[in-house]
Amino acid sequence: MIEAWIPVVVAAALFQTWRTALQQKLRGRLSVNATGFIRYVYALPTGVLLLALAAWASPGPMPGLTLRFVMECGAGGLLQIIGTTLLIMAFGYRNFAVGTAYSKTESVQGAIIGAIVLGELLNRLAWIGIGVGVAGVLVLSLAGRGLKSSQLLGATLQPAALCGLGAGFCFTCTGLLIRVATNGLHSPGIVLAALMALVTTNLLQTLMQGSYLAWREPDQFRAAFTTWRSSAWVGTLSALGSACWFFGFASAPVALVRALGQIEMVFTLAFSRFYLRETLRRADIAGLVLVVAGVLLVLIGR
Repeated sequence: MIEAWIPVVVAAALFQTWRTALQQKLRGRLSVNATGFIRYVYALPTGVLLLALAAWASPGPMPGLTLRFVMECGAGGLLQIIGTTLLIMAFGYRNFAVGTAYSKTESVQGAIIGAIVLGELLNRLAWIGIGVGVAGVLVLSLAGRGLKSSQLLGATLQPAALCGLGAGFCFTCTGLLIRVATNGLHSPGIVLAALMALVTTNLLQTLMQGSYLAWREPDQFRAAFTTWRSSAWVGTLSALGSACWFFGFASAPVALVRALGQIEMVFTLAFSRFYLRETLRRADIAGLVLVVAGVLLVLIGR
């Protein structure tokens, strides 16, 4: 029988791909910080609605918030903001492909940090699956860039690579903090705990990035609300995707969730091929096969 978190994480990857596609349309109208802000502020209504429905369907009372829970959600939310900023910084450097590629090592980083901090030990087959999946993501990230493996290794200490590694580290720690927060909450169910973490994190992220945006970019702060017709859809998809991610983090080791989440690359290529009518290259197909193989190995070896 398929565990519940598996299709939920696949749905998270699909929502994330869809949200990213919609965000691309706003890039010319909003700054980097404003684009991040709409992701959180417009996600709040959907998150609150999902939480209300879960609380209504739950047999027990709503769990009480603790200072520790709020701090863990806040720290996770802040790290997600920093990770996103680092990834965008990587794009600003000359070799942005390296930054993108290194940011995708988050599943490996998650496996290592999870084992050290939470004692989440994976078997050999799961480790192989994570490695194969990361190799596939690297192939997809670097396809057509003219970058060889020797050049990739030589670029490890370049700013783009360091930003990419930092982004992957922040995203990994976000998942670990959300896992700790949800598991430490005395809730009648995982779904309710995950949604409470989602709303708490989104609210704190809105306050953090919104305050910064209003202070440093007041024009963009106002623009974030004038684009509500498009931004609302971005926020809705963000809330749905985050709800699925948070459920996954609460249900399984972060490394496995992140590894399965690499299926996002499959959705991205499918969108590219069937919606944008772009031609897939041999390297794209090879990377796609490696990602799928890695996901299957992770699921078999979990």
